[in-house]
Amino acid sequence: MHDWDAIVVGAGAAGLLAAARAAERGRKTLLLEKNRRPGVKILMSGGTRCNLTQATDERGIVKAFGKQGKFLHSALAALSPAHLVALMEAEGVLTKTEPTGKIFPVSDKAADVLAALLRRLERSGCVLSTAESVSSVERHDGQFRISTEHRTVTANSLAITTGGCSYPGCGTTGDGYHWAATFGHTVIPARPALVPLETNLAWVHDLKGVTVADVGIAVKQRAAGESSPASAQSGQPLASKRGSFLFTHFGLSGPAVLDVSRAITGHPQPATLDLICDFLPGQTDATFDQKLRHDAAAAGKKPALAILCDELPRRLVDALLDLAEIPRDLRCAELGNAARTRLMRVFKHCRIPVTGTLGFKKAEVTAGGISLAEVDSRSMQSRTVPNLYLAGEVLDLDGPIGGYNFQAAFSTGWLAGESL
Repeated sequence: MHDWDAIVVGAGAAGLLAAARAAERGRKTLLLEKNRRPGVKILMSGGTRCNLTQATDERGIVKAFGKQGKFLHSALAALSPAHLVALMEAEGVLTKTEPTGKIFPVSDKAADVLAALLRRLERSGCVLSTAESVSSVERHDGQFRISTEHRTVTANSLAITTGGCSYPGCGTTGDGYHWAATFGHTVIPARPALVPLETNLAWVHDLKGVTVADVGIAVKQRAAGESSPASAQSGQPLASKRGSFLFTHFGLSGPAVLDVSRAITGHPQPATLDLICDFLPGQTDATFDQKLRHDAAAAGKKPALAILCDELPRRLVDALLDLAEIPRDLRCAELGNAARTRLMRVFKHCRIPVTGTLGFKKAEVTAGGISLAEVDSRSMQSRTVPNLYLAGEVLDLDGPIGGYNFQAAFSTGWLAGESL
């Protein structure tokens, strides 16, 4: 005899929905959480606002995850973005869509999202036990035996929804990887994703706090002999993105930077990579050069600084002029071919060498995890161990910034709960 029909370990986005759905189906369900309160990562996500999902349909979510996306078809069929929004609004959490497509609670309070999930969990009849850390997970005679610091419990079915390694202060310390490995699962080495980048360039650090709303960035392998921020660039990018960009005291952050970071953490020698920044992505090289020529003829007495500050923050323009070795008081009429070429390179092809990242402590999600090939995407059941279910960030599944990762966690958790 077993104590429970189903046990879910990890009360995050995936675990809360998996446990609630299993209990709603009449399963006697226990949800174990090692923190004193559930949903800690939900509370801190999106700057404590909680970006629930993205304003797109199932196909949009699948596409955003790239090669991993096809794994999500069944999960999204079970819980689509529209269904997730409806679920939240049925619990009294009204939502809003921002210009970026990110969907937040109208209240801008992640606590409201967590409260809604906990209300549903309580109604389901699931038993939630917090401050109970799991020390071991075993399987004997077709049943799972879960030992905690307080007791040993058994269940017919088990769901591991413990998250990855990002924000370890939330309790996400990779416990689920070890348990899955003991059951014979392949675990792809975890690495930070959606993580700020470090550089040792003093001029970047000096610009801390400067935000640029629209920057085109590309990650490229540094070629031999490239030592200047204004060096010519060649080669295909490992990743590229366009969006908001933030200078910090340690390097770079902002949505565009976070989205390309997985290409850097996944590289065997990340310190050999550069970010190539286009600070005027709305203009082609030819258009930018033509504008400089036009201003040289039409507004020759104006300082070059004045015309360049029309579209970018003054502090950034000052720094880029210094990189291009152009005096800040140089008049437009004095911009010769060589000066325009240097301006082109720093404004449109500025090279910023990467020295590292802020690691898991500041990563929003984890890349790597339990191999998707060993999980049945139609149910989230292990292909290795019957009645073992795996959902959320513990899987080798990570997407871009914008609510995609929460949607994947909610959807895979819901589908696991349908089968537990």
